[in-house]
Amino acid sequence: MKTYVHLNQLVTLEGALKKDGRRLVPADLSIIEDGAIVFDDERIVWTGKSVDLPTEYQKNAVDMKGHVLTPEMVDSHTHIVFGGDRAQEYADRLNGVSYEEIAKRGGGILLTMTQTNKASTEELFNSACARIERLHSYGIGTIEIKSGYGLNFEKEYEVSLVIDRLKKKYQPRIQIFNTYLAAHDVPRTFSSSSQYLKEVVLPLLEKLASMQIIDAVDIFHEKNYFTAEDADLLFTRAKELGIARKIHADELNDNDGAKLAVKHEALSADHLLRISASGIEALANSKTVATLLPGTAFFLGKPLAPARTILDGGAKVAIASDYNPGSCHCDNLLLIASIASAQMKLNQAELWTGITMNAAAALALPKQGALVPGMRPRFSLFKTESLSHITYNWGKNFAVNTL
Repeated sequence: MKTYVHLNQLVTLEGALKKDGRRLVPADLSIIEDGAIVFDDERIVWTGKSVDLPTEYQKNAVDMKGHVLTPEMVDSHTHIVFGGDRAQEYADRLNGVSYEEIAKRGGGILLTMTQTNKASTEELFNSACARIERLHSYGIGTIEIKSGYGLNFEKEYEVSLVIDRLKKKYQPRIQIFNTYLAAHDVPRTFSSSSQYLKEVVLPLLEKLASMQIIDAVDIFHEKNYFTAEDADLLFTRAKELGIARKIHADELNDNDGAKLAVKHEALSADHLLRISASGIEALANSKTVATLLPGTAFFLGKPLAPARTILDGGAKVAIASDYNPGSCHCDNLLLIASIASAQMKLNQAELWTGITMNAAAALALPKQGALVPGMRPRFSLFKTESLSHITYNWGKNFAVNTL
C-alpha cells in the first residue's frame, strides 16, 4: 500500500466520470487541494484532503508538496513504427503542394511504405523504443500504436510483431495498445481497395487473430482509399473474431464515417474534420468516442474539427496526437491539446478528460481515467503549482516519471 499526501492538487475527474465524460463544465475536474491518495498495485483505495487521511494509511506517507497528480495521460492514436521521414513533403506543402497531390506523385503514406519496407526489424523496434521513451517523458503512460506502413502481408505481419514486442517490453510501466491498420492505403500493385483487402488485409487479420496479439483493427475510410463496403467487410469479420474496431473517419471529406463507426460499435471514430450534423448525432447516441487529432489539422494547414459542436451535441470526445511521419510529426500530446483547446473552445475539464479518461475509453480501458476508489492506479505526476500552470506553459515539461 502506498500513500501520497500534501499534493498541491489531486485532479480526480470524479465529476467527469459521473457524467460519462460528456457535457463537462470546469467543476467536473473535481480537484482536491492539499490532496491525498492511497493505492496498491491494482486499485485506488482512498482519496481526499490530507487532513482527513485515515490513521491506518498515515504510516510511511510520502509528502508530495509542490506536485499535481492527474489521471494518466493516454495518447490513443499514434503511428510510431515507421522508417525514414517525410521532411521534404512538409516543405512542399508549405510551398503550396496539396496532401492529395503529393500522394498522387507517390509520396504520402506510400513513400513511408517504401522506407518502412527497407528498414530492418531491429531498426523499426529501436526507433520506436526511442519514440516511446520520449512520449513517456511528457507524462504519457498509455500509447496506442498502429501498424499500416508495411502495406504487404510480410511487412504488416512484421510490424504487428514489433508492436507486440514493444508491448511486452514496456508493460506495466507503459501500456501499449496494438492496432492493426494494414487498411491504411492501397499499394499501386493492386487494382482496387477491395482486391488488397481480400488478398492481404483479411488473410493477415485471420493470422494475427489466431495469435491473439492485436487489440483492434482500423481502416482509413476516405475517398480514393477504402470504401464503406470495405469497412463493412473488415469490421464484420473483426467482430466475429472478437477484435475491437476503430476508424479513420471524415477527415478529407464527409463520407458518413462517424455513422459507419457507430454502426459497427467502434471504440472510436478519429479525425472528424468534415463530420456532418447527422454524424455528430450518431456519436452522441453511442459509446463510440470522437477522437480529435488537432495536430494533423495544424500540420496540414486545414481547419480544425468542429469540436465545440461535437461536444455540445453530447458526444464523448478524446484528443490524441496522431504522431506520424507525414501529417503530424509532433509527439507532444499535451502541447497539441493545450494549443488546440484555445482554438476549439474547450474548457479545462474537456481538455483533461480528453487526454485521460475519454482517451482511455477509446482504447477500451474503462477502469482508468479518474482518481477515485476502485479505479486503476494509473497516474501522471507533474512538478508544478497547479493544473492551470501545466496548460498555460505551452511546451514546458513538468512531468515527473518516478511513480
